[in-house]
Amino acid sequence: MLNDKVIMAQFFDINNRAELRRLLLSLDPDTTPIWGKMKAQQMVEHLVYQVEWTNGKKTPFCEQPADKASQMKQLMVYSDKEIGRNVVFQEPPEYYQYPNIATAVNQLMQELEAFDRYFEQPGIVAIHGGFGPMNHHEWLIWHGKHFTHHMKQFGLIE
Repeated sequence: MLNDKVIMAQFFDINNRAELRRLLLSLDPDTTPIWGKMKAQQMVEHLVYQVEWTNGKKTPFCEQPADKASQMKQLMVYSDKEIGRNVVFQEPPEYYQYPNIATAVNQLMQELEAFDRYFEQPGIVAIHGGFGPMNHHEWLIWHGKHFTHHMKQFGLIE
C-alpha cells in the first residue's frame, strides 16, 4: 500500500484554496467537458453539494454494510486509484442553484471553510455513503481525488 503522503501528492490539494478558486473561476460556462454530461457550472455546484455532506450541514448515512464500506474505503481512499471517467450516480440537475459560476465557486469556498471548522472538533467524523465514517485526513484525500477527477474532466489540470 502506498504512503498517505504519496497518495495525496498526486491529487489536487484542496487546502490550496487560492489555486482552486483561480482554476474554477477560469471556467467558461460553455466549456465542453472532456468526458461526461455535466456542464461547467453543474460540476462546481456538484462539488458544493458534496462538500455539504462533510461539513455538518447534511446528515449522511452509509449505504453499505460496515465490512463492505471498509473494503471500499481501503480501495478508493488508501490507494493511488483514480475515480474512473463517466461514473454516473445520478443525472445532473436540470436547473442551477446559483446564478453563475462565480457565485457557485464562492459558495464552494464557504463550504470548504465550514468543512475546516467542522473538523476542528476532536475525534469528529463524517459519513461517506459508500465508505462509512471518515476522519479529516481521509476526507482530505477523498475530496482531493474527487476534485482532481472533475478538474481533469474540464481540462483545468492534466
